[in-house]
Amino acid sequence: MIDLGWLGYIDFSWKFFLAVGSIVLIDLVLAGDNAVVIAMAVKNLQGKKRTLGIILGSGGAVVVRVACTFVVAQLLNMQYIKLIGGAVIIWIAVKLLTEGAEEEHSGKEVNSIWQALWVIIVADLSMGIDNMLAVGAASHGNLFLLLFGLILSIPFVVFMSTLLAKLMDRYPIILWAGAALLGKVGGEMMATDPFVVDLLNLPHWAEYVSMAIFVVFVCGFSRWILNRKKTKFETETDHGNSVAVAVESAQSGGGE
Repeated sequence: MIDLGWLGYIDFSWKFFLAVGSIVLIDLVLAGDNAVVIAMAVKNLQGKKRTLGIILGSGGAVVVRVACTFVVAQLLNMQYIKLIGGAVIIWIAVKLLTEGAEEEHSGKEVNSIWQALWVIIVADLSMGIDNMLAVGAASHGNLFLLLFGLILSIPFVVFMSTLLAKLMDRYPIILWAGAALLGKVGGEMMATDPFVVDLLNLPHWAEYVSMAIFVVFVCGFSRWILNRKKTKFETETDHGNSVAVAVESAQSGGGE
């Protein structure tokens, strides 16, 4: 065994390697949700900006996780924490979907890496709880294993988010699928908040109903926002064209 002091220890036993294997598996399974957020956030960045956004977003998310892992278990037992976190995820899902779909049609590019980073870190802080708790449990109090698991999640998330961002460029429907997934996660978080559980005392199947409702809400509300923006744009375009025609007619009449 190698004693690392306050960092914990490396023990070459089957229990230690079983914990390492568990952490790797947890990262593989749970990296998907975070990769979806990052891919949606950087979708409209191009080239080096996208790569930088993915790397900084993944690294920043892990820093946030390391800082929060030590208190998250206590926070989850408090009322409203998951309720607020779920609401934040729903808001982020709608924001990323409407902005991503709008850019798809308008051809404009989002230039702010920092805006993307802010969305990534806030989303990860809200929905990375499951990863923090799972890795924390698998590490059995060994800080070295805990940090190893959280840092190990970086390459998984970077790879998956890079792949998803490229797929979203080619297949916009994946953007909607990603938003639907975030709606499911947000609905699940809110339905399992201690305040909601104590207040409503809902059966277990109600969680699935809540997930479905918020999936429909995210997609439906986003479609409504996009339709409003499209109608407003078309109205302004028609008005601008009418004004241009009127000015041109007036100039032609004046010339005669």
